[in-house]
Formats: sequence, structure tokens, C-alpha cells
Amino acid sequence: MRFFAIVPVLFYIALPCLAADEPTWVEIDNIVYGAKPDERGPIGGGKGYANIITKGDFIVKDLDALLDALSKAKAGQVVFIPGETTIDLTARIYIDKIVLEVPEGVTLAGNRGHGGSTGALLTSDALKTPVMIRAAGPGVRITGLRIQGPNPKRYLDHHRRSFGQGGAGYEHYYKLPTSNGISTGHARLEVDNCEISGFSHAGVDLITAEGHHIHHNYIHHCQYQGLGYGVCHNTAASLIEYNLFDWNRHSIAGTGRPGNSYVARHNVELGVSLSHCFDMHGGRDRKDGTDIAGTSIEIYNNTFRAAQTPVVIRGVPQDKCHVHHNWFVTRNEAGRAVRSSGRTKVFHNVYAEEPMVVE
Repeated sequence: MRFFAIVPVLFYIALPCLAADEPTWVEIDNIVYGAKPDERGPIGGGKGYANIITKGDFIVKDLDALLDALSKAKAGQVVFIPGETTIDLTARIYIDKIVLEVPEGVTLAGNRGHGGSTGALLTSDALKTPVMIRAAGPGVRITGLRIQGPNPKRYLDHHRRSFGQGGAGYEHYYKLPTSNGISTGHARLEVDNCEISGFSHAGVDLITAEGHHIHHNYIHHCQYQGLGYGVCHNTAASLIEYNLFDWNRHSIAGTGRPGNSYVARHNVELGVSLSHCFDMHGGRDRKDGTDIAGTSIEIYNNTFRAAQTPVVIRGVPQDKCHVHHNWFVTRNEAGRAVRSSGRTKVFHNVYAEEPMVVE
């Protein structure tokens, strides 16, 4: 019989589904299963996060000043939005189709978690918000901000009218506009210590390139039925770690096209998900005549509290999918925790609220 210890981890933001003293990881025979915070601070960021920016080369408090600073900033510089500043982009996105373009190597920062700050808020109520923030070159960092989109809803009836029996199809479905928070087609985007919510397509949309790092964020209410992704990949490759996820359709998703890879580790799925939590599409979804589900997927040391299936790989990865050292709190066996079609190994995970079995 194995002995185990449940180690409490404290969170520093108000969470609707996880009490402050609920554990996010367990230790069995000196091996950690589930999501354990690292030296940079709490999972999800906020108070206690080690890498908070508190000043910048440009300090801005309104939209015009922000646009001006982003047009002038050079690689290595910081555009900083202080305290509880609110910048509402709704009218300019709706009328002028603006996007906050962050140049190569520039950091766009708030101070979420510093001195009790919730971080500056960038918000749009325009349902058609194609992209709020775009990395216009490699090496961009977005940190310490609240980034709030226009659509936290599920729209289940709209999806049913579009794709149910006798439905009107894709043309009808896309008459309701979609939205994205942060997007890039360039390498090495870093998004950290942000709260990202309310985007109907994706909170973070990684179109292509490698080296993306999405960590210590709270990403929630991206759950429009049919889309609704916390972090979405097209042909991109990323490291996704130490995030809190809740109220998304898929918290991590990918098209499954060749080159689409991710490592997901030390993330917490808090409790509410519209569909399975971590995803990779296969060729049957794309209708491209293959069964390819991405290139490489590693899912380890995550904690899943949602009632929905934690991991679904909808085809066969070109290289591998390894799922290990996770804590599947609401599942009691591997077959109920992970669904896949092949080239996927599920091993050394723990199951149930009080885990006693390691597979």
C-alpha cells in the first residue's frame, strides 16, 4: 500500500470553484502528481508572482497614449499601463478596426499582483473584435494585464440552429462575429501574469512559429460553442504552464496540422468546462484525408477538476503524445481520463479525489 500526502496550496485571487486550502497536487512515494507552483509564484499569477513589472520606458493611461507609445517603442523597451487604469477599446475597434500592435521585442505590461493591484484593464464590448492585441514581431511579452473580451457566453441555441438536424450551417454560424484576445504569427511570444477572459474564439491565438510561452495566467470564460479556446494553436509550438483555467470550451486546443505541438504542465483546470479540457484535432476534423493529430504533445503534472473528459487527442500524433504524472480528480481510471486514437502513452497518473492508485 502506498502512502500519500496531500499538500495544500494557497491561491491569492478569488476563485469560484476552488477553496483557498484545496490542494492542486499530491505526493506519493516522494513523487509529485498534479500541478505544483514553482519559484516564480502562485499558479495563475497575481499576488506573490516574482516577475511583476512596475515601470516602463513609456507610461500610458489612455488609448491614444497607448497607440502612440506602441508606434514608437523599440526592442527591449517597456510600455507600461499603471495601477487600476481602464482602457476601453470598444468604439475604436468597432469603427476604426484598430489592433494594438506590439513591435518586435517590446513588452506591454501592467502590474497585476503588485501592492494588491488587479492590473490595468484592456476591454472591448464589440462582438466583432477580430484581435485585440497582436505581436507584430518575435520576442514580444504581454504581462500583468487584465484582457477582457466581449463574449463570455456559450450560445448553445445558436450552435444548435446552425449545426443541428436541418441546421443552417457554417454561414449562419459565422454571422455571429468572433473575437480573439492576443494573437501572433511570430516566434517567442510570452504571455504571463495576465487575466484573460471573454473571447469567443481564443484568449491566446498562436497561429504559427515556435518558442511561445504561456504561463502563470488566469484564463476563463472563452466558451462559445463550436470555438471557445483558452489557448489555440494552428501550426504553432508552445510551452503552457502554471495557468489556471475555468469556464472554457477547451482550455488548450490545436488544429492538429503538422508542426502543431505543445507541452502542458503544472496547469489547473478549476472545475467548469463546456467540453473536454485539453484537445488536439485530427485529420477527420480538418477533412484533409489524414489522421494526423499534431506532431508532439506532452501533458504532465496538471490537475483536472472539471467533470468533462480531461484530454482528447482526435487522431494520431506524428511523433508522440505522453500523458503522465497528472491528477485526474474526477476520474477513476485511465480510460475515462484520456481518449485517443493511437501513438499516445498514458502512464504514472493518479485518479480520484483521494488518490490511492497510480497507473
